[in-house]
Amino acid sequence: MTRKSSLGILVGLQLAASWATAQAAPTAITWYGQSAFRLVTPNGHVVLFDPWIANPFNKSGAQDLAAIDKADLILISHGHFDHVGQATAIAKKTKAKLVASYELGGALVRWGGFPKEQAGYDSLGNVGGTLTFFDGEVRITLVPAIHGSSVNAKELGAGTEETDQFAGNPGGFVVQIKNGPTLYHTGDTDVFGDMAELGRLHKIDYMLVCIGDHFTMGPEGAAEAVRLVGPVKAIPMHYGTFMPMMTGTPEQFAASLRARKLGNKLQELEVGKPTVLTAVTP
Repeated sequence: MTRKSSLGILVGLQLAASWATAQAAPTAITWYGQSAFRLVTPNGHVVLFDPWIANPFNKSGAQDLAAIDKADLILISHGHFDHVGQATAIAKKTKAKLVASYELGGALVRWGGFPKEQAGYDSLGNVGGTLTFFDGEVRITLVPAIHGSSVNAKELGAGTEETDQFAGNPGGFVVQIKNGPTLYHTGDTDVFGDMAELGRLHKIDYMLVCIGDHFTMGPEGAAEAVRLVGPVKAIPMHYGTFMPMMTGTPEQFAASLRARKLGNKLQELEVGKPTVLTAVTP
C-alpha cells in the first residue's frame, strides 16, 4: 500500500467518524413535574431523576409511569417520598441501577424495597465522587445540597413502619453526557456560596433548579443560585405541587432573573413534552 493511499484511507476514516458524530441522536429531556426528569442520551441510555412520575402536577402521571419500559439509571437526590417517587417499581420493571449516596442507597434497600442487587458500589458514591457509566458516555458527580434526607417505609409504600429513618446527606448531581450537554440537578436545596465553585469546575449547560419556596429556596434564591453557577440555561422545577405552601412560580423566577440581568437564561419545560438539549459550553 502506498503512502498516498494510506493517507487517503486515514482521511476517509476521519471524515466518517466526524459524520457519525454529527449524525448522533440528540440528548432529550422530559419533565414530569416536581423534580422528576427522563434523560435520553445520544446512545439511547435512559437516566431518570427523582422519579415521582405520578405527582399532582402531572395530569397524565399514571399513564406516563406505565409507559416507562426502559431505564438504565435512577438518580435520587434524597430520601423524601416526592423524590424517591416510584423508583422501586421502576427499578423492578427495568433493572435500572440506583445512583445515590451510599447511605441513601442502603436506606432505600432496607426501608424502601429497592432491589439490593441494583444498588451496589458501582453506582453508589458520595459527594465529590464521579461515577462513570456506559464506557464513558455518562459521568455523574455527586454534589452538595442544603436540605434534609430521611425515608419512611409507609410513605414509600414499602411497609407499615411510619418512623422516619435517617438517609444520609441530601445532594444534587452534575451529569456530563459525551457528545451532549452537562446538566446540574440541584435536588432540594437553598442557595449556597459554593455553587459558584460547581459552575467553575463543571461549565453547566442546563441547571435544573428548584424554585418552589417553603421546602427549598424560592424564586429569589434560585435566581441567585443561577448567578453563582452561571449555566447557559436555567430550567425551573419543584413548584406547584404542595399548594398553597409552595408559592414560588416561574413568573416570579423570571422576574428575579431579569433583576440580575439574567433573563435570557430562563428555559421552561412543558410537562410530558420531550425537549432536545444541546451542548453549548466550550
